[in-house]
Amino acid sequence: QVQLVESGGGSVQAGGSLRLSCAASGRTINNYAMGWFRQAPGKEREFVGSITWSGGSTAYADSVKGRFAVSKDNAKNTAYLLMNSLKPEDTAVYYCAGSGSWYFTTPTRMHEYDYWGQGTQVTVSS
Repeated sequence: QVQLVESGGGSVQAGGSLRLSCAASGRTINNYAMGWFRQAPGKEREFVGSITWSGGSTAYADSVKGRFAVSKDNAKNTAYLLMNSLKPEDTAVYYCAGSGSWYFTTPTRMHEYDYWGQGTQVTVSS
């Protein structure tokens, strides 16, 4: 079992930046692809970005490409989501997830992930 805990959310003005962390415990995430999803009020959860087990490849939703960056530090057993140039439409609860089955890829679909965190709120004001 892997437990994932997100942190770093908060309120920020449009154009600002935040870095979310996803701390893992129970198992090392060395052999896991890690992903980030978000869910805005009244909307379905959507893919944001993901990274392979090695950190060698990343994938992003078109809406965040060029503004967000996913990374992972296997030594710290932590994944990160750096968010720059934030927009009000980025307001959502952000979730991190770990995939053991698809560790060699950049999973983009929810069912490809085995473990999920509880989420952290990000609010961007205009």
